[in-house]
Amino acid sequence: MYDLLRGLSLLEVSSFVASPTVGLYCGQFGAEVVRVDHIAGGLDYDRYMLAENGRSLAWENLNRTKKSVALDLRSAEGRELCVELARKTGQCVTNLPEKSFLRHASMAEGRNDMISVRIMGWHDGRQAMDFTVNAASGYPLMTGPKEWNPDEAQPVNQLMPAWDFLTGAYCAFALLAALRHRDATGEGAEVRVPLGDVAMGTLANSGTMAEMLFRGGDRERLGNAIWGAFGRDFRSRDGVRFMVAALTAKQWSGIIEAFDLAEEIAALEAELDVRFAEGDTPRFENRERLFALFQSVAARHDYADLEKRMGAAGTTYERYRTPFEASRDPVLVDDNPLFAITTDNPSGFDYPAARSFANIPDKERAEPQRAPYLGEHTEEILADRLGLSSGEIGRLIDIGLAATSDSGRNYSKIRTMP
Repeated sequence: MYDLLRGLSLLEVSSFVASPTVGLYCGQFGAEVVRVDHIAGGLDYDRYMLAENGRSLAWENLNRTKKSVALDLRSAEGRELCVELARKTGQCVTNLPEKSFLRHASMAEGRNDMISVRIMGWHDGRQAMDFTVNAASGYPLMTGPKEWNPDEAQPVNQLMPAWDFLTGAYCAFALLAALRHRDATGEGAEVRVPLGDVAMGTLANSGTMAEMLFRGGDRERLGNAIWGAFGRDFRSRDGVRFMVAALTAKQWSGIIEAFDLAEEIAALEAELDVRFAEGDTPRFENRERLFALFQSVAARHDYADLEKRMGAAGTTYERYRTPFEASRDPVLVDDNPLFAITTDNPSGFDYPAARSFANIPDKERAEPQRAPYLGEHTEEILADRLGLSSGEIGRLIDIGLAATSDSGRNYSKIRTMP
């Protein structure tokens, strides 16, 4: 954590990935993030995969640094408490529908400087999730082996919910922009960010939309080749697959040196009447001939030798790893100051957790904070934020409108009961 957002408090009523990511990133920069959930846990509280004690590892990592309040969000009084918490806090992020109890107008009643950031599905109100907007964007139909029949729809979905994480990061930016505007004008703001618009906007911002309209059709599949530049996976003599890319003149000269292909490249240039050092276009348009040259060298050497040569020449490369291998890699994780082993997780499982991605050289990047237990901070927040007495809070707990920490519950036993 850093303290750049110290003094900022954010209420979060979220589920799944995009919306919790907003609070996670803000919390890593010092904001106080209070997550409000239904007393039994939100829709994502037991999201797969579960630790031995039944707690979600995904929930645990998306909600680090936060405080947790558990209310009966199905009851009128519980919902009103949540709205009042948002009002008192002054800024809220949610992925609940605008027509839910947590509409902006309700939160802004009596508070004209209220800021809300709402993650939606599509701009017209339709529901969406990462994998459905990805299907709509067209990217899955550009991915896959070039040998596949272009007339057959064979989509390849990405495994990581990239649109969710991109939307979460964009919403954190939008929140800070709204806060800056409020500081300057005193005005609040309602910010709505459709997940689908993030996907389609990225399609446009990347130039892909203009490209498709310009060419009047779809580009061909390229397998693992990089579109518009030189790059592809290669396989060493001992069967190791690795990725190599060259986008700059320095990277191009480095890969030629590492693979000792200066003479062969010169001969190919003379044959084709091109100069590969002039940029991406000649390298991309003649990629198959170039790939064959580099693969012929890779096939004659073990990866350890190639890695040494590529490292010495300043080549841009990396070996393919499985996620399990990446999670245990000494360079990527063990010796990386981004990570620290966490031993106080609600799941009871010790593992590396990420600090803030940003590294500010003159500031200490603090240890990653654990996720809260559901309802762990209910009493604290209701007292400090709403000014409720201990007796009133006790009444809410007794009648089931609020709940305290579930740290003593063993979810593995609860979920295995018939």
